[in-house]
Amino acid sequence: MTDLGVIHGRFQVLHNDHMKYLLAGKVRCKHLIIGITNPDPSLVRQDSTDEARSQAAANPLTYYERYVMIREAMLDVEIDHLDFSIVPLPINVPELFKYYVPTDARFFLTIYDDWGRRKLEIMRTLGLKTEVMWERSPEEKGITSSQVRDLMNNGELWEHLVPPSVAKLMNWWKIPDRIRIIMGGSS
Repeated sequence: MTDLGVIHGRFQVLHNDHMKYLLAGKVRCKHLIIGITNPDPSLVRQDSTDEARSQAAANPLTYYERYVMIREAMLDVEIDHLDFSIVPLPINVPELFKYYVPTDARFFLTIYDDWGRRKLEIMRTLGLKTEVMWERSPEEKGITSSQVRDLMNNGELWEHLVPPSVAKLMNWWKIPDRIRIIMGGSS
């Protein structure tokens, strides 16, 4: 177990498989720093390995909304607030990492596709200590935020795919309505 770990994701919407990922990182370190990628539109860049991730429809939540959502979900599973931090992490502008996270931490990630391999390459190029927690095929990924957003867009049930606190926040903030506006779905 390392003292300090960094894990990252867009979390656009935080779902149950994201929680498995975050908790897998947490058991590997005493303090987990959760980096929220694409924290604001100025730090979003297209990448040929996954062009959809930079589109507005794939990024409907603000940094603040994702911060609150992650914090509440971590507290719900009884992770002490002193054992994790949440920060922006501009994955597309890696030269800025040193301003957001300690670069001597261990960086945890998972790989499902070329984008995952690209992120590993970015981190290794920066000389960061990395640990691939698992590498699986795209078919083994499980729940995706795209699926959750599509269900919201279509007015279908989605709440069972996210932690209870996330479902509450998404409904309170009217995120399904926002997603329908962005994606042009049913009202």
